[in-house]
Amino acid sequence: MPDSAAPEAPGFGAASPGVSRTRWVTGPEGVNGELTWRTLGLETVACMLLVSLRRLGDRSFEGHCQWPRLHPLNERANVVEHHPLIVVESTRQIAAAVQHGHLRTGGERQFAAVSVSLGLHPGAQPSESGSVTHVRVRVTLSDLVPGGGALASFRITAEYLHAGQVFATCTMTCGPPVPDGGEPLLAAPGFGLLHPSAAAVGAVADADVLLARGPQGRLVVVPRDPAHPVLLPGRPSRLTALAVLEAGRQAVLLSSGMTSRAVAGLRVDIRSAVPAKGATVAVVSDHLGARFALTAVGRIVATGTVSLRRS
Repeated sequence: MPDSAAPEAPGFGAASPGVSRTRWVTGPEGVNGELTWRTLGLETVACMLLVSLRRLGDRSFEGHCQWPRLHPLNERANVVEHHPLIVVESTRQIAAAVQHGHLRTGGERQFAAVSVSLGLHPGAQPSESGSVTHVRVRVTLSDLVPGGGALASFRITAEYLHAGQVFATCTMTCGPPVPDGGEPLLAAPGFGLLHPSAAAVGAVADADVLLARGPQGRLVVVPRDPAHPVLLPGRPSRLTALAVLEAGRQAVLLSSGMTSRAVAGLRVDIRSAVPAKGATVAVVSDHLGARFALTAVGRIVATGTVSLRRS
């Protein structure tokens, strides 16, 4: 899927029916825009992070998220700093809401994230000692690409603010799920694999661990919980972009020996379908952090980077 800016598609400009001109104000009860956990592609209402989305202009929106302190990915402490993937999942929910309420994407097909880039602002991450953190989001829609008389892909850029300060920016390109190339989606994970501890990969609980290490030291995606409520809801046959990002993050932290607080940014590009089990993960360090690549059935299916703070 193209990651650079693309020409605007006929039929998707400000004066066309491709992007709805109707004022769309939504709430957690599905008022006016039917923003419900089902329209966001969630398993349960408990997974809902986006609670409202308000249109400001042809390509701009403002959202409100509520991040629970006891989110499954967060640390169990009196005061927690939210897991960076909560930003990514919130952006995915925003993209689903924009698609559902504003875009003509051809029938009822649901798009998926095929490219994600996350940047975290040092020292600005909100912490929570109560029940939830209230987060404001500035959203921009761009790079609408046509295909078959409907929308083929689009990009969402979301800036997250707490107490008036931007602390994270996430850019997500969405389109139809990437193909599997006609080859078997299941990659055999092998034998003699050992799961690292949760702490070694920057995870909170053993159920969050996505990796295992083989006898020759190779890393393989073998989730401890193949139906993880956040990373693998519904026991999918392929990894979502969120799960691929987490596999890459865990692999880099395991290889570098650094903690999760060292992560300053994440990026992933999905090339083809990534099996839910059996893909190998290779990590190469560079001056900014590390690059990672997932390989399945003999080809690279996803690549990404993890930026690390060295100080």
